[in-house]
Amino acid sequence: MHLFRLLSLTSAAALAVAPLTHAADAPPADKVPLRLELPRPLFVGTPVPIKIANLEATRSGPRAPFYVPPGTVNLALNKPVTSSDNEPLLGDLELVTDGDKEGEEGSYVELGRGKQWVQIDLGAAHALHAIAVWHFHSQGRVYKNVVVQLSDDPDFIAGVKTVWNSDTANELGLGEGKDPLYLENNEGRIIDAKGQSARYVRLYSGGNTTSAMNHYIEVEVHGTP
Repeated sequence: MHLFRLLSLTSAAALAVAPLTHAADAPPADKVPLRLELPRPLFVGTPVPIKIANLEATRSGPRAPFYVPPGTVNLALNKPVTSSDNEPLLGDLELVTDGDKEGEEGSYVELGRGKQWVQIDLGAAHALHAIAVWHFHSQGRVYKNVVVQLSDDPDFIAGVKTVWNSDTANELGLGEGKDPLYLENNEGRIIDAKGQSARYVRLYSGGNTTSAMNHYIEVEVHGTP
């Protein structure tokens, strides 16, 4: 009798918890999945193991959906780009926002060694929800000290908001970060902009595990106009 009562209580508790589990998996209210057009994969073969601190584990299976408000669009398409490197080694800065995410030479810009940045002017302040970045994806590599910041100040002196920082040792002098390093692939990286308002987006890096150079294929800034 006591055993039957215990099983009944356990079953009731499980039923009470189950709806909460399903609710957690459900899309957030009043949001839709972010739809990205992905380039074709270029890297073929087994990646060379990369030994570097703070590298996130390799994911198995598809990327989890990222949700944004309805009406979210890529505000960065064909917007002007400036950089810390006024004379890129390869390509032009316009490639960063031209909509071409393919990874061959001619689709990316190569900046100089060490600390470099690119900056996108959205033309006006908007509520920003996601920043999608493709550095390079024809080879398995990790870009070091990736920092992404937002501001209404083109010089990034006032009102700077950091939405991604994987510079755990503060090598760039922008503060210590806690975000992970990650292996580049054709999916790019989606960074949560948390709905913050800004006109300018600046992205830093400090070389990669293959060379000291910095690369950008495409940057998308998804927000509501």
